[in-house]
Amino acid sequence: MVIRPRTAVIGAGMAGLTCATDLRAAGHSVVVFDKARGPGGRMSTRRLALETGEAAFDHGASSFTAAGADFRAQVEAWMLQGLAAPWAAAGPGCFVGLPAMNTPLKAMAAELETRWTCPVAGLSREGSAWRLEGAAEVEGLFDRVVLAIPAEQAAVLLATVQPAFAALAQASPSAPCWSLMVVFERPVESPLAVLTGGEVVAWAGREASKPGRAGPEAWVIQACPIWSRENLEITAEEAASRLLRGFEVLLGRASPRSVSTVAHRWRYARPEGPPRDVLWDPETGLGVCGDWLGGGSVEGAWRSGRQLASLLTER
Repeated sequence: MVIRPRTAVIGAGMAGLTCATDLRAAGHSVVVFDKARGPGGRMSTRRLALETGEAAFDHGASSFTAAGADFRAQVEAWMLQGLAAPWAAAGPGCFVGLPAMNTPLKAMAAELETRWTCPVAGLSREGSAWRLEGAAEVEGLFDRVVLAIPAEQAAVLLATVQPAFAALAQASPSAPCWSLMVVFERPVESPLAVLTGGEVVAWAGREASKPGRAGPEAWVIQACPIWSRENLEITAEEAASRLLRGFEVLLGRASPRSVSTVAHRWRYARPEGPPRDVLWDPETGLGVCGDWLGGGSVEGAWRSGRQLASLLTER
């Protein structure tokens, strides 16, 4: 009888769910843990109920591309399932989840054993097994642990159990990003649904221009990395006000009156390092994957998760 190892995957973004999906397909026992209420990570979708209707914001990753043949095949499979579609306004080769950015991740999570709102506070060894500290401790012991979280968060969990991996994570910083979710009382006067290139605002996009979206005039406005880093500790209210002014500069005119503004601070938004191999310690059964090891893209996160799952199942 073949005994399959029990694996804990910490992080329900693209890398973690891809890794967990491949492990489950290979017959492994897998439990996914995430501190959020649902899947997505930086591919999350925020919803807001208003009198004019529900607004939905892809306030992290605005779209994704598929350069490699393997990921293109995956995106085509998602499109056949109605989970993704091209987004013409963002340019050729850009895709989004349908009807929300996190839809493909929700589909993956639905097939897995998951624990939401369950942050992992630490890792410890008990004999040859792993124990997750915090709320997840009630789950018992695991043979293997996969970390699929931002480098800065991974470094904290790795510090006492795998210092070499922790050092690599600490040397892989992410740029922060202030992201503004705004609903205007009427359509913004712009021939373009995607605007780029400002000194404060790096990118702005009309959510309704994406396939499968509806609702009020909702925009996501994302700040430049340098501006975000210099203004990381300002209040959300101040960030919203200044990003709206930056949006008007980019737009070249005054924007309509806003009926709702919510600013979100992504402390670890854009991994800045080059792609590298995943981290895997076969002696202890500890692995690390994520977009920060895959070059910072959605495709890189997907490929990182697949690479680590392959290492865990090659025996």
